[in-house]
Amino acid sequence: MAPAHRRVLIIGGSFAGLCVARDLKDHFLVTIVDAKEFFEYTPGVLRAYVKPKHLDALTFTLYPVIEGRMGCKFIWGEVTELNGTERTATIKPMFVDKKEIIDFDFCVIAAGCNFGVFHKWGESLWFPTIHECARPEGSWPHLDERFLEGRRRHIFEEYSAIQVLNAKSSSVLVVGAGFIGVEWITELQHFFPKLKLTIIDALPQCLGPLPANAATYCSKYMQRHGIKEYYNLKYNPKDTNFYGSIGLPGGADKEYVCIGVKASNYFMPEETLSKFGPGGGGWILMDTTLAVKTREGKAWSTDEQGYARIYAIGDCNYGCVEEPSEKDFAKWPIPPIPKISYPGEEEAIVAIKNIEKIDKIVFRGIKTSNMGYPLEPVTMHWPWGAGMFATSLGPDDACFVAGANWVKNSGLMCVWGSPCAVQKEIIEASKVDECAFGIVGRLIWHFVHHTPVHLFGGGPRWGY
Repeated sequence: MAPAHRRVLIIGGSFAGLCVARDLKDHFLVTIVDAKEFFEYTPGVLRAYVKPKHLDALTFTLYPVIEGRMGCKFIWGEVTELNGTERTATIKPMFVDKKEIIDFDFCVIAAGCNFGVFHKWGESLWFPTIHECARPEGSWPHLDERFLEGRRRHIFEEYSAIQVLNAKSSSVLVVGAGFIGVEWITELQHFFPKLKLTIIDALPQCLGPLPANAATYCSKYMQRHGIKEYYNLKYNPKDTNFYGSIGLPGGADKEYVCIGVKASNYFMPEETLSKFGPGGGGWILMDTTLAVKTREGKAWSTDEQGYARIYAIGDCNYGCVEEPSEKDFAKWPIPPIPKISYPGEEEAIVAIKNIEKIDKIVFRGIKTSNMGYPLEPVTMHWPWGAGMFATSLGPDDACFVAGANWVKNSGLMCVWGSPCAVQKEIIEASKVDECAFGIVGRLIWHFVHHTPVHLFGGGPRWGY
């Protein structure tokens, strides 16, 4: 006999993972496991390094939210192995010496990614170092960023180091002029105006493939504030002529690398991970339903009826479903999706609906919808919101691009200046509130992803 409530394990307590928990908590036994004790609004963390008190607006402790407000179970620990055949997860709890094994009926992997492409473990300032094996080999092993206080101490240390650089009017090089690099260098300029700032990128403009008018807007801002820009230039610190070509013949006093992403799916078997992709591969492969698949294209964890039980959503997955021998992204089942929060939450909705449908079919014997249509898993589309990018230019300026996709220079810059800076602050505050299960944030954002009618984009006309 099937249990009264099926058990759903969610790996990762950030945007996508919390989205899944909010929707499934009333009809499933939901457990969230995360290697750190807190939620952090990653898109806003750059501001915290130049204004440390801002960290309070970006974070909250997970336990009281997940177990108190949401009524789910929270495990503070690291998943070290996931077994698709047995449907079990091996977890190293934070304060226990031995590993524990728990089983589940469904699993949603929303484990995110790292941002340091040149580091073995993907270490960077923009995401805490939380994996137990990574900490000893990191640049700040004396800090334990699995604790919120450890994260705060790291931010204070970096802030203090930047203060010293500013007092000496030191030179700072930012490598990568995507939206992270542009945001970081403009934050540095606003809060530490004595720094001599330079930004470089291998592409012909800042903001990568986003529209030229947005790149021009950001470039003009940087020029007005004395930031030197160099494009069509590859970062090559081993070349003796490199630093001279950007006006830093003796090298920079400090460098920040703001390019790319790196997978951190260390708990997954190799057969489920990509051989290639950003940062050298290692991304979780998925099919069009977001179910984890193998390199051979087979569903990795299925039940006796062939239905998938493990899904990968958000930044941890491969980000696309390719069409063999087809170079036109538009013809792929799922074209490349950027690793930002919006599409991760959109993918969460697809995984949620598939779990609910499979639960009805397998455990409850319901084969049709209320309208009499056969129940079957839904497929993911390229979400239109994946083309929305808000780039801060210090605290008082910003630009917002909508409608971008995989086509170079696509999208439209539709908001800019101080109104966009205010817009971004509202987005930040309301999203943090939603993730903390606040009523205001949920009222604002619920129908963004639970859209009852899709008038455009690739989603189903009448929603999921």
